[in-house]
Amino acid sequence: MDFTKINEKANAYEKDMTKFLRDLVKIPGESCGEEGHVNRIAEEMKKVGFDKVEIDPQGNVLGYMGTGKTLIAYDAHIDTVGIGNIKNWNFDPYEGYENDTEIGGRGTSDQLGGIVSSVYGAKIMKDLGLISDKYTVLVVGSVQEEDCDGVCWQYIINEDKVRPEFVVSTEPTDGGIYRGHRGRMEIRVDVKGVSCHGSAPERGDNAIYKMADILQNIRSLNENDAAESTEIKGLVKMLDEKNNKQWKEARFLGRGTVTTSEIFFTSPSRCAVADSCAVSLDRRMTAGETWESCLDEIRALPAVKKYGDDVKVSMYEYDRPSWTNCVYPIECYFPTWVIPEDHPVAVAMQESYKGLFGEKRIGAPVTLEMRQARPLTDKWTFSTNGVSIMGRNGIPCIGFGPGAEAQAHAPNERSWKQDLVTCAAVYAALPTLYCK
Repeated sequence: MDFTKINEKANAYEKDMTKFLRDLVKIPGESCGEEGHVNRIAEEMKKVGFDKVEIDPQGNVLGYMGTGKTLIAYDAHIDTVGIGNIKNWNFDPYEGYENDTEIGGRGTSDQLGGIVSSVYGAKIMKDLGLISDKYTVLVVGSVQEEDCDGVCWQYIINEDKVRPEFVVSTEPTDGGIYRGHRGRMEIRVDVKGVSCHGSAPERGDNAIYKMADILQNIRSLNENDAAESTEIKGLVKMLDEKNNKQWKEARFLGRGTVTTSEIFFTSPSRCAVADSCAVSLDRRMTAGETWESCLDEIRALPAVKKYGDDVKVSMYEYDRPSWTNCVYPIECYFPTWVIPEDHPVAVAMQESYKGLFGEKRIGAPVTLEMRQARPLTDKWTFSTNGVSIMGRNGIPCIGFGPGAEAQAHAPNERSWKQDLVTCAAVYAALPTLYCK
């Protein structure tokens, strides 16, 4: 493995990668509206010499390089969130900007840079004759991740019948190698009441008051300790060996959390008692927690039990049509996943990185202090398509991608040219090292 030649090639493509990323930024591509991104990516894949480029019925773009036995995939979701309040931006989020070191614009870190580095990582493999009969490279531009992480890979695995040996998630990792993250699920709690005239509220049954009791219990579930004397033990209990067989992985990923994210109600008027109330809960899960355990935990809260059949605890379902008008319903459950540090995929990724760049995270000067204060191998705070790839389907997944996690969904989003180059080089070296 000639790491020097790989680095030279990656640096030689910096301008091409920068142009590609800036082209993508100029095309709005929120979830279910990614058609422009898909077409531009397919164009670039064909230009750099991919052997086959396909757009599947859901709208994901898949580019293949090589014909070897082992299928190794790189995943980049190509949808973005919206821009939010434009007054929070110092520049046009779709025009973006470029200087000597940075590229600004919506999606630069989250996560259009990942598809750019993946495409050129494959290009470098082809240029240097690294594509062998041992492996085929698949670069995936996946859709709808911001709406429903993993729905794209559920489709790719189950409907396209594509099952790689492992997948590299190219979500931003601040120069590090990430081997997992907490899971999440979207829970809904519905409470029934009975309306009456507001001048005599005792005649009715106020659903909002019932929900107020339940919300205090939910807050306790998130904030309490786990002492034996605590009635509602906090989620921190899952970090304790006596409560969780997977406590070691839980401590690595971090404790689970729950918070109320939305509230709804119905009432005949502002002069009446509310006859229903509902809330959405954002539940982040650590190792050892499942969708069943999380739902049962809410059902077991004292206030929920107090109101009995008037309370329903359920999980949301996602069924929004993709840009191709494909509807692929799925529960809003996104499992926790973590790959062991000594797994062959994790070892190959570390060997690829260290052979090219050494033992520490690297990056543009403005990023170095923060990055090098963290271990090279770590975890994400947010969720990725790994919830489907490894969480639901057991396909090994490892993370390494350009940009910064803190830039995701933020105004004035930016990424760094050096990250594009670094990631392309690591992606190019990885398959050969894994298949040696």
